[in-house]
Amino acid sequence: MASDTLLLTSNIAKINLRIAGIVKESVVDGPGLRYVIFTQGCELRCPGCHNPTTHDPWGGYTMELDKLWQSIGETKLIEGITFSGGEPFMQAAACAVLAKLIKKNLPPLNIVTYSGYYHHQLLAMAKVDSDIRDFLQLTDILIDGPYDVQQKNSSLAFRGSTNQQIINLTKN
Repeated sequence: MASDTLLLTSNIAKINLRIAGIVKESVVDGPGLRYVIFTQGCELRCPGCHNPTTHDPWGGYTMELDKLWQSIGETKLIEGITFSGGEPFMQAAACAVLAKLIKKNLPPLNIVTYSGYYHHQLLAMAKVDSDIRDFLQLTDILIDGPYDVQQKNSSLAFRGSTNQQIINLTKN
């Protein structure tokens, strides 16, 4: 194990993520069997949101990253991790730390991140916020855009409305 990974894993017990919940095996939140972390807090509050209980930034509960890391490691057969919400980029620092651990130690797992922000908005935010930049760079697939009840389409894979995009950010 590289020294930077050892340092990263030894410090994650000190980092908390406020979450609404976890689904250890999902097939609807990205391709393949996924471990899904629903982050707590969303300023966008899209009308008709599928997860309105995640809007309150003080709702849900906090979980130490080392507990999440342990749970991910104990979950077999998953193909990736999904960060959903709420709005994961509201907690970009903690999400980026966990995503970095996953990338360094569980390389076959990919990262899907749902965001109510469009990709171009996240890129602009990343210019002034290094945590957003880091989390975005660790994301393999971004599902972007706010839920728009006027564009609702329940036949779309992994999305709720036609304005949302599935963007492959992997450079390969």
